[in-house]
Amino acid sequence: MTIDNSKPESRIQVIDRATLLLDAISRYSTPVKLKVLSAETNLHPSTAHRILHSLIENQFVERDPSGEYRLGQRLLQLNNRRYTDVDLRAIALPYMEKLRDKLGETVNLTIREGDVVIYFERATPNRMMHVQQVVGSRAPLHVTAIGKLILGMGGEKEIHSYAQRTNLPAYTRNTFTSLPTLVDECITSVDRSYALDNEEAEIGVGCIGVLLYDSSGSVTAGLSVSAPIERRKREWVDDLMSAGKAISEQLGYTPVAT
Repeated sequence: MTIDNSKPESRIQVIDRATLLLDAISRYSTPVKLKVLSAETNLHPSTAHRILHSLIENQFVERDPSGEYRLGQRLLQLNNRRYTDVDLRAIALPYMEKLRDKLGETVNLTIREGDVVIYFERATPNRMMHVQQVVGSRAPLHVTAIGKLILGMGGEKEIHSYAQRTNLPAYTRNTFTSLPTLVDECITSVDRSYALDNEEAEIGVGCIGVLLYDSSGSVTAGLSVSAPIERRKREWVDDLMSAGKAISEQLGYTPVAT
């Protein structure tokens, strides 16, 4: 049953409905149709379309040529403003560049938004053949190394909730589409402090990721190395973890003594 939009809606109601739409869009790694957003939010298509039009005007949402919707760059910019005093990108980039030069592969900085990670910054090697991660692009949590760490940090309840919301769509034959195996992989990844992506998002591409923490001890971002699967090496873990530790310390993180 859809919500009737025949009565004038209060400004608070509009905000609530806009939030529903933004949350729904954030659960998809690719642009989504108005029909899907209407069904997910229980909003009448005309109501959803009107609110989306306003969000587009304010650059919170973008509409592609096929008429499908995705989150806009302004949300990414606003997220970055959380770090007014401590600029995540400015702190992380020198470490990313050093890691790129040492390993010769693409290094990514990612942040979470809803049920996806967003590629926030990257450092790419100066050669033709390398993994290309577009800044601003999105990927579902369960197909990325960083995403599996984020899910694992939330515990089994968070992983179950994510699986229920998304149905764990397969992107390759290696994607974790079984809840028990995803839970095991996420928890194991957290226990060892790094995660792997074994061609789960894209065939031929592998990734190693670690989490970054801020002064409150909260996960603030992820640092990862992406490479053609035949070139990816487990030996990179130590270098990646050292860089992640250094960035977290620059962000004010103090490890809890054990």
